[in-house]
Amino acid sequence: MNKIKILFFATMRTRAKRSSMELKIPKEISIADFKDILIVEIPALEASLHHTLFSINKEYAFDEDIIPENAEIALFPPVSGG
Repeated sequence: MNKIKILFFATMRTRAKRSSMELKIPKEISIADFKDILIVEIPALEASLHHTLFSINKEYAFDEDIIPENAEIALFPPVSGG
């Protein structure tokens, strides 16, 4: 198993009802697979995850990216400007 730290920002923090958490996930899984695990852990995030920006160790990540061991994963809601 791979122990990771998850950080929630802005509205993601509100929906998760926490600013961070640690979680054990299988090794060598992608962000897409991680989303499925996160929905089981925190169902309130499900509606937002398809628009959420992810980072792995402070670098933007995409669905196909593999999560390394002991990673820090951050979730950011979409941002719009004007």
